[in-house]
Amino acid sequence: MTAKATAAPPTTPDRPEDELRRYSPEEVIANRWLPYKSARVLKEKCYRRQVIHHNDGGRISFTAEDIRRENERTAVLPAAA
Repeated sequence: MTAKATAAPPTTPDRPEDELRRYSPEEVIANRWLPYKSARVLKEKCYRRQVIHHNDGGRISFTAEDIRRENERTAVLPAAA
């Protein structure tokens, strides 16, 4: 088995209290909720307004809804046969 195969699957922010919480880019990357390699890449995409996020007092943060919407936005739909 490779190291990738033994890695734990990502968790999801699906508890009711998660709806009110704001996550930092570091937490989003650590939990693998968005498909970016590092928090720096995620922040740069936020600065360029390419990713759904909140800018709370100059700090980038994400809600569970932001993460869901961003995953839906980047989803690839199957081609019609």
